[in-house]
Amino acid sequence: MDMLQVIFLGTGGIMPTRERNVPAVALRYKGEVILFDVGEGTIRQMNTAKLSPMKVEKIFITHFHGDHYLGLGGLIQTMNLWNREKPLHIYGPKYTFEFVQNFINSGFFRPVFDIHVHELGETRLKFGDYEIWSFKVEHGIPALGYVFKEKDKRGKFLPEKLKQYGLKPGPMLGKLEREGQIEWNGRIIRLEDVTGPRRRGVKIVYTGDTEPAERVRLFSERADLLIHDATYLSDEDRGDSYHSTVKEACETAKSSKVKLLALFHRAFRYTYDEYLREASKICREFGVNFVVPRDFDVLTYKSGEWQLQSLLEGGR
Repeated sequence: MDMLQVIFLGTGGIMPTRERNVPAVALRYKGEVILFDVGEGTIRQMNTAKLSPMKVEKIFITHFHGDHYLGLGGLIQTMNLWNREKPLHIYGPKYTFEFVQNFINSGFFRPVFDIHVHELGETRLKFGDYEIWSFKVEHGIPALGYVFKEKDKRGKFLPEKLKQYGLKPGPMLGKLEREGQIEWNGRIIRLEDVTGPRRRGVKIVYTGDTEPAERVRLFSERADLLIHDATYLSDEDRGDSYHSTVKEACETAKSSKVKLLALFHRAFRYTYDEYLREASKICREFGVNFVVPRDFDVLTYKSGEWQLQSLLEGGR
C-alpha cells in the first residue's frame, strides 16, 4: 500500500487560540490531498505544513458551524491567485449548495475555475482506489461524518503455487493480475489459485461534531483510525451542547473495536497538558489505544501500524 498520512491542521473547536486552530484534517494518499473541514485559517495551516492547495481536489464539510467551514473562502481565493484550472469538488450535508454559493459570491471576487458542490445524505462515493462514505451524526443541525475506505487488495503471489502451475514473473502473470484468470498449459488458472488471502484496505472515520450516536458506532466498526469529537472532559462541562466527552468517545472506540482513537475538537477551556492528563486516565480504564493530536501532528500508516510525529521543527 502506498503511504497514507493523516495531518491534523486544526485540532480544537469553537474558536482558535494561540496554541491550536479550529478543525481541519488533511488526508494525503497517492499524491492527492483530501480535506475534511476547513476552519478559519486553514490555508495558513496548510502553508506551515507545506501542503499545496493545488493538490486538493475534494473537500468534505461535516456541517455549517463557522469553526468548520469559514476557512473555505481563503483557500479558494488562494487557489484562484495561483491560477488554478482543475475543478474543485465540495461535499457536505443538506444546504451545502446554498451556503457555499453565498460564501464564494460575497465581496469583489469570483473563482475562475469550476467548483462543483454536492449535497450528501448517507452516500457511498467511489474514487479509484478508495471510497468515501457519509453518515448522519447528531449535532442539532444537518451534519455528517465520513469514512475513508481504501479498497481491499489482492493477496501476494505465492511462490509455491506459481511453481505448481508452471508460472513465472512475466507477461502471463501480468495478464492474470489484470484479467483475473488465464488459460495456461491447457487449464484455466484463476488469480485466487496463486495468491494468498486478500488484504484489507485501511479504514479511517472522522465524526465531525456529534453527540454519542449508534450510527457513529456502526460506521466505525473495526476502523484503523477513529477521529472522534471529544470536546469535553465531563458531562458537567458539556452541559446541553451537542458534543461528546472523552469517555463517550472511548466507549464508541471500544465497542467498535477501533485500532486507534484520536480525541479531537478539544474545548478551549482546557490546556493541552490538563486535557491529556485526564483523557489518559479515562482511556486507560477502557483499554483503548488513543492519541491526543496537536496541530501539525501527523499519523502515518505503515505495515498495519500508525506512527505519530510532528511536522514542527524539533518536534514537541
